[in-house]
Amino acid sequence: MTTNTLLNRIKAMPLWQGEISAVPLDGGITNVNYVVTDGDKKYVVRLGEDIPKHHVMRFNELSASRAAHLAGLSPAVIYTEPGITVLQFIECATYSPEDVRKPENLKRILLLIQKCHFELPKHLRGPALVFWVFHVIRDYAASLQDAGSLYQKLLPELVQIGNLLETNAGPFDMVYGHNDLLAANFLDDGERLWMIDWDYAGFNSPLFDLGGLASNNELNESQEIWLLENYFKTPVTSELLHRYTAMKCASLLRETMWSMVSEISSDINFDYTTYTTDNLARFRIAYNNYNQT
Repeated sequence: MTTNTLLNRIKAMPLWQGEISAVPLDGGITNVNYVVTDGDKKYVVRLGEDIPKHHVMRFNELSASRAAHLAGLSPAVIYTEPGITVLQFIECATYSPEDVRKPENLKRILLLIQKCHFELPKHLRGPALVFWVFHVIRDYAASLQDAGSLYQKLLPELVQIGNLLETNAGPFDMVYGHNDLLAANFLDDGERLWMIDWDYAGFNSPLFDLGGLASNNELNESQEIWLLENYFKTPVTSELLHRYTAMKCASLLRETMWSMVSEISSDINFDYTTYTTDNLARFRIAYNNYNQT
């Protein structure tokens, strides 16, 4: 859709009380977002259809968002129609990876993750998805092969590694995961933290969120040990560390292949090629380190 088409669609929604203004909200690499001002109130408007190639289904995002609000994690859902979700606007600062790595913030983030895993599903209604990273990796490889991706020669190796990581990351517990713990999905309003963007939410191993948080925000080894000890309330064994590191590598591999697919499927103005290159390099380093343990 063109910008004018999007704006016209936003203006046509029936919930507004008067003339509105809509300003693009930068930072989204899956959806298009606007901040809408309606009189003295502000809202976030998220526009996006289902994205089957990325396993994003909007019914699932919506039910997760509503449950997250009831669990005290996320802003309220104000209005929905096909392809559009309107959310409560929070005056806040968006975290950077540097913010996530601050010890005082990491403690607060861990509490949010635990609430997501164990409290959110108590409020969940209707069908719920599973986010299984190893299936996603295999499916991405098939999509890239079908599309004649520039990365075709890498795909057999990446799938083989993904399958090996699936074996090494088990046995698996199951919780309800956010599954996309980028720094930008944490908001700080000065009093509390919020967790946003539930596109990839679904039942998963807790190690995926913990590994994803670490890899996306470049936690150091001591922070990773702290995270595991405080999540599981027990000293970290070599067996747990081995499983966790396998899942962290899988998180990096999935992020890399997500970007490879986005290079050929997304019309959002974002440098996916550089994002692919950066994440592939980080994955290679993490996987080499994993093989040396």
